[in-house]
Amino acid sequence: MSASEASPLTIQVLNSSDGVPGARMALSLHRLDSKLVIWTMLSVGTTDEDGCCPGLIRREAFTPGMYKLRFETSSYWEGRSQTSFYPYVEVT
Repeated sequence: MSASEASPLTIQVLNSSDGVPGARMALSLHRLDSKLVIWTMLSVGTTDEDGCCPGLIRREAFTPGMYKLRFETSSYWEGRSQTSFYPYVEVT
């Protein structure tokens, strides 16, 4: 995705326990279908070494509505040989 096609959604994960970017964390973007009252997965991604995940959604696909991001925290912490209290975190 070029700079002119930049995603309207920016994501950056910070591991505040260690003061480092949350690199290689899996996440997904969902949109609520208000008629069916179900969440539809739009895209999946993984944070880069800076904890960023660019390009989850294109500007033309980012229409008014309710969205949520799901961060797969359990697998992230397992990859760091630590246990996680939450298996995932969702932000609406």
